[in-house]
Amino acid sequence: MVISDRLRAIREQKDLSQGDIEQRTGLKRCYVSRVENGHTVPSIETLEKLARALEVPMYQLFYEGEQPPEVPSLPKGISAGNVEWGSSGESAKFFNRLHQLLSRLSADDRKLIMHMTFQLVRKNRP
Repeated sequence: MVISDRLRAIREQKDLSQGDIEQRTGLKRCYVSRVENGHTVPSIETLEKLARALEVPMYQLFYEGEQPPEVPSLPKGISAGNVEWGSSGESAKFFNRLHQLLSRLSADDRKLIMHMTFQLVRKNRP
């Protein structure tokens, strides 16, 4: 299901108008309409506002079931310990430095780097 359809379905199920969502979120009614009609893709922050306004957990915007989907098992060689890779030590230093460098780039340069990265990943898949 497309997120715009899901948002409209939840709103209508709760018998709320777009004006009600406007009052609860501070988002303009015309913006809510554009999101529901698929003309605008909302940011994560906007999705959080909409989920709060609709009084549903955020996962329900992406998933139709009553319970969140089960998390798939991790690939071999990756442990499910409490410490995630990149949260401490050398990997954390690497991410911090990467964040500093990427924040200095223009939006166009970041877009170019992401495009090149996706191309490399696609090329190296078996």
